[in-house]
Amino acid sequence: MSNVTLEHISVRKLSLDLPKSVEGSVQFPGIDSSSPAAGVSRGRYAPVPQNSVKEIAVGSKELAARLIHQNPSCYYEESDWISSHPEPTQDFEQFYHDRYRSTPTSQKSAIYVQPIGSFGDSKVSPENYLKWLKDYCEAFYYGLMVKILDPVPVSQTACAFRVNEYTHNLQIHAGDLLQFLKKRKPRDAFCIVGITMIDLYPKESWNFVFGQASLTEGMGIFSFARYDSDFYSASYKGRLKSGKKYPVADYSVFSGYYTPAITSLLLLRSCKTLTHEIGHIFGLRHCQWLQCVMQGSNHLEESDRRPLDLCPICLRKLQSAIRFNIAERYKALLRWMDDVGSGTEAEFGHAAESCSTVESMVMNIQWAEP
Repeated sequence: MSNVTLEHISVRKLSLDLPKSVEGSVQFPGIDSSSPAAGVSRGRYAPVPQNSVKEIAVGSKELAARLIHQNPSCYYEESDWISSHPEPTQDFEQFYHDRYRSTPTSQKSAIYVQPIGSFGDSKVSPENYLKWLKDYCEAFYYGLMVKILDPVPVSQTACAFRVNEYTHNLQIHAGDLLQFLKKRKPRDAFCIVGITMIDLYPKESWNFVFGQASLTEGMGIFSFARYDSDFYSASYKGRLKSGKKYPVADYSVFSGYYTPAITSLLLLRSCKTLTHEIGHIFGLRHCQWLQCVMQGSNHLEESDRRPLDLCPICLRKLQSAIRFNIAERYKALLRWMDDVGSGTEAEFGHAAESCSTVESMVMNIQWAEP
């Protein structure tokens, strides 16, 4: 199984100095990360594609002129992903001819989401939260069915776990969870992804990891624990007593363990992460063209800057894989926003407000029709 550790990573274990070749950076087979991308000019900290290259990347000059101005390029700060992890760009033709990209088939067309552990107590029920995630993912990957599997307790996964020596919160082993998902992957699955509110770690020498995946086997596991606004505060309720050891197979520690309240901000962050990482399973690499949910992120502030949806270049990549009607896809996204924004919990109106640009794209969707 070929595993990659996703971009939301931290190796901030004290005095830990890792080489660039460590599994912390996302590596895709067949890509020479040392080769500069053709037609790319150097910005202050990172390569910024020229407008002419962006137009070619869309794959159609006729569409490019109408699209490029709607999704302006981001300015890359020194601490951002693209500055820390230089990667070749991927235009539409490169994506289309990439032998490692995955395409759903009539026999394998469902996206399965496996919740692991508790999803907390808050005024928004876990059932509503999972339904919103499912519905958003189904609108984003329009034409594919998204199925939420019954939640399983941590004990059922038989995964290793530990208490982080710095943040003193519980963590579960990402690799063990991938093995668990591999055994549960349904026959009709295009991919299966596990989600959890418990922090992850990939191996003992690492502080934590937001997620890990096997792209070749269509699996991934992602944690939303650190999307809690209070995670890094001294008052975080998930902290356990420093230095306390727990028996290897005693999963009782997870009974009643704190999980963050479900808020509009956590929902937005969860939607971005889930669709971004499934995009990698399709073969979409990190976007360096325009503002896009497929842009990499090195830290939470950068992740929050990303929009919820794809840029025109990555949208064409996904459309070529699923063959959806672009206008109908945007209408489905709007329906999701209306549903979330009109819920009984007024705070979720923030989610709809954050996506208001999608409505204008639907109003001007004529360009997308053949």
